[in-house]
Amino acid sequence: MFTLKTLTKGAVATAVGVSLFASAAFAEKVLRIQSVLATTADEVTMLRAFGEDVAALTGGSLKLEVLPAGAVVGPRDIMDAVDAGLVEGGFAWTHYWGGKHVAANLFGAPVAGAGVGMDNLAFLSWFQFAGGKELYDRLWDEMGVNVKGFMLQPVGPEALGWFPEPIKSMDDFRKMRFRAPPGMVGAAYAEIGVPAVAMGGGDILPALEKGTIDAAEWCCPKPDSVFGFQKVLKHYYLQGLHQVVVNADMYVNRDFYNALTDQEKMALEVAANASLSKSMSYRIYENGKALKDLTENHGVILEDTPADYFTEYMAAAKKSLQAAADDNAFFAEVWQSQKDFADIAVPFWAGAQASNASLGKAHADTLK
Repeated sequence: MFTLKTLTKGAVATAVGVSLFASAAFAEKVLRIQSVLATTADEVTMLRAFGEDVAALTGGSLKLEVLPAGAVVGPRDIMDAVDAGLVEGGFAWTHYWGGKHVAANLFGAPVAGAGVGMDNLAFLSWFQFAGGKELYDRLWDEMGVNVKGFMLQPVGPEALGWFPEPIKSMDDFRKMRFRAPPGMVGAAYAEIGVPAVAMGGGDILPALEKGTIDAAEWCCPKPDSVFGFQKVLKHYYLQGLHQVVVNADMYVNRDFYNALTDQEKMALEVAANASLSKSMSYRIYENGKALKDLTENHGVILEDTPADYFTEYMAAAKKSLQAAADDNAFFAEVWQSQKDFADIAVPFWAGAQASNASLGKAHADTLK
């Protein structure tokens, strides 16, 4: 026989049970992302904006926590740490993992626009509409890691770099000990006789100050100025081929990803797509402001890249691309996909952009 007392007890028990179930169902999940960069970096600013979008789209059930470089493991160990579940996620540039699979270079920094003239917008078109994303999703299995990747920041083009004095030809360039990126990009420099040295961004300025290297590249005006290269070097070359496209991405442990709800998985995809365009927009304006400051307030001189750089570097890039394709079937498949896309899209895009570039340069010349 039910009494008010037993009914009340039952109601309380039911309410507690429902409350506990609801708490478990809506428990906040935290995706810790260890970055290869300090938390003050522009890339981390954009990564946090991505995290804010994810939190909003999930109603707060999935949140990102960005950890600085070295918080859990060293930068070069991030992929292994994510693979093992030591940290739920990581953030770097895809080509950092070229040692694990050579095809990572075609997603993170397709050298010289992969030899077919792809800029960052053309790359994004290939990635989203011409099969690039499907190949990117296969990369992690090809690499043998328990990871789900999300491309977030297709920035570029990167500047050729900073020099202590003007370089009039490749002969001048070859005299410089030059900080270059790792992977195929740096290997192409070595191929044309430039003494290329790979090192992390935070190590570049001390190396310049000590004379360990003579010249350097990192990215583009805003990140370069944050590192302070203008304190030592004043000759800045914007036009380069080495990293016409540079992509930063996030890696999530596959077990963590599989445990997410469908809504949370979709939120990551939607926020990642938004980040692809937002990061390019952000970089154009921030780099413009930084370049203006560098030239007006820090004595930085913009120089024109020697013509023989382009022919020599492109030849070296194509040689390295072909060698990698001959050696690895998946690399060959990805590169062929990029070439097939370029045969269709680049003639239109390059032709259309030529007039835009001329108009932009004409306006820039009026400001000198």
